[in-house]
Amino acid sequence: MNTLKYSRQREAIKEFLATRHDHPTADTVYSELRETFPNISLGTVYRNLSLLSDRDEILKISTGDGPDRFDGNTQPHYHFACRNCHQVLDLEMESIDHIEKTAAKNFNGNIETHITHFYGLCPTCIQN
Repeated sequence: MNTLKYSRQREAIKEFLATRHDHPTADTVYSELRETFPNISLGTVYRNLSLLSDRDEILKISTGDGPDRFDGNTQPHYHFACRNCHQVLDLEMESIDHIEKTAAKNFNGNIETHITHFYGLCPTCIQN
């Protein structure tokens, strides 16, 4: 990949996401970064999130319901999306990478990876 000119704002986005486990939206990232960078624009945040995601430095989580979420943890792991409050949570579970072999049995292409999201109600929504 091409080397990228250093950006304090981009680095701050990565650092912010590295401290979070709640998978914030771009709007949340923007709100938090405005405290340190009062002149930062929402467009700058979106462009940098997109760039970091394209470079595999962060994960962009699209659940199909609500805005995209972002994750500083790029290690393979699974997510749960609440269909009520739209919260995205990490799931602690064993790998299910074996499904790639199952999927490849009747497929003539080359499966390289998969994305799996689980959906339902989070513990908070179940209580309410």
